[in-house]
Amino acid sequence: MAATSPSHLAYLSNFSLAGQVALVTGSGRGLGLEIAQALAGSGAHVLLNGRDAATLEPRVAEIEAAGGSASVLAFDVSDRAAVRDAFARIDSEHGRLDVLVQNVGQRNRKPLADLTDNEITSLLDVDLASGLILAREAARLMLPRGRGRLIAVTSVAGQISRANDSVYAAAKAGLNGMVRALAAEYGSQGLTSNAIAPGFFATETNAAITGDPERSAYFANRTPMRRWGRPEEIAGAAVFLASAAASYVNGHVLVVDGGATILM
Repeated sequence: MAATSPSHLAYLSNFSLAGQVALVTGSGRGLGLEIAQALAGSGAHVLLNGRDAATLEPRVAEIEAAGGSASVLAFDVSDRAAVRDAFARIDSEHGRLDVLVQNVGQRNRKPLADLTDNEITSLLDVDLASGLILAREAARLMLPRGRGRLIAVTSVAGQISRANDSVYAAAKAGLNGMVRALAAEYGSQGLTSNAIAPGFFATETNAAITGDPERSAYFANRTPMRRWGRPEEIAGAAVFLASAAASYVNGHVLVVDGGATILM
């Protein structure tokens, strides 16, 4: 078999994010961190976000040690003033934003009847309203350049659901609707808007389930692959949607679930 020459790998440049600036919210751990590491590994300067800068700094050091470029941008996505200040800082320090990956989400698994008004509105504020505001602020930086990638990390819970998870499911379905609406609104202006819908991933937030053999087996068997997703397996979808290789992908919800949503 003939050796592959560099010229045969030319198409790989379409997946390069060299010179780009990407903001990944909720990137201190779990899927957000995996996405941030992958974007940095593809050449982007990645702004890691969370509420606590001290927890993000070691992650930045890890990315830099691996040869990537990253910095901390700590703010609470539900704090409107902090969001405005953060995007003003992106503009002043970087002069551009090429990719926004929205990954922050909260969950409160209780029957709807047991949720207070404040609990419902707080969940919707973090899981849905903040997504619209982040997308708006990102678009304001992207539109003058005529190019940008809006990516929301939603969930298969936006398409299928279980009892006692109504607000989270409603919010994730809302984000799926948001990316389609923004695809229609911004597509002619050079921005694409898409979502990644993860299935069952063995992250820190799911530790209580993966640590319970019976519950863990139930969810693993819900997929044709008969296992949980590994956190790093979310990264390729994000790199693809952020890259030039996805230039005509717009308004799509890319499900990354091992086939769970197609299994009867």
